[in-house]
Amino acid sequence: MADGHTAIVTGANSGLGLECSRALLAEESWHVVLAVRDLDRGREAVAELGRPDRCTVMELDLASLGSVRRFVAAWPGERELPPLHAVVCNAGLQVISATRFTEDGVELTFGVNHLGHFALVTGLLEQLARPARIVVVSSDTHNPTRSIGMPPPVYRSAMELAHPADGEPGESVAKIGRRRYTTSKLCNVLFAYELDRRLAHGAEGVTVLVFNPGLMPGSGLARDYSAIQRLAWRFVMPALRIFPQVHSTRESGRNLAALVSGQRFAEATGQYIDGRNAIPSSADSYDQLKARDLWESSDRLVADRGGTDSAPT
Repeated sequence: MADGHTAIVTGANSGLGLECSRALLAEESWHVVLAVRDLDRGREAVAELGRPDRCTVMELDLASLGSVRRFVAAWPGERELPPLHAVVCNAGLQVISATRFTEDGVELTFGVNHLGHFALVTGLLEQLARPARIVVVSSDTHNPTRSIGMPPPVYRSAMELAHPADGEPGESVAKIGRRRYTTSKLCNVLFAYELDRRLAHGAEGVTVLVFNPGLMPGSGLARDYSAIQRLAWRFVMPALRIFPQVHSTRESGRNLAALVSGQRFAEATGQYIDGRNAIPSSADSYDQLKARDLWESSDRLVADRGGTDSAPT
């Protein structure tokens, strides 16, 4: 890419998004838009990053399609930013305490982890300066053969995920929540692969990658856990970094930034990247019928709530 690029990073005020932003800012050609729900926390992140001249904070609540629509409509507005060359779909959550819904009545995990990003990316496609890169952060929890201790994803239809029943008989609320999380991570991969197909595998100047950051103890993913679980997540789990799939947020942030700006994957598209290596994703992630259902249902959910038409078809 030529000098002068902007990258949008969702959830950039903490954790993986913050560290990805830090790594991008280490390269003088990048300007980072921190797309965050809380503007004050976004400004605190800019202060921590120490490059206010190359950071912009914009409000984005992925649990509100109206917020996504306003973000897209405001781009770039009055701001004099370098051309938009990258979108990093990083923000995510895991809800295990109760079934919760977005402002639009969509189950919260599906709404934030997938639907909000779908609306953001499809809304911004025409704003991307080619060559461009979209990176969708997923997780190995989408893959039953690689996930440890998490229930495998269950994808029957996107509308069922958006408006779920009570779950399988005998499942605890926590297990239902974890399954919704792993299924949302499968949705991330299905979406990325379908987007890549609709963009003709890079022929239109936009490439798409899926990123697995590995297990990152101490990240904000455990915010809905019990106090004891959060304590273990923060102080005990980091000891597991001796294992290959366990990383610090700093390490994974650098790996994520390398997918945006590095040369190793400059021409790659439609791949699942584990750290910095392309590996196969789960069998279900290659199911084009599931991917088409997810795309068409997501498009309908966004359109029903006043969103912009998705592109391409």
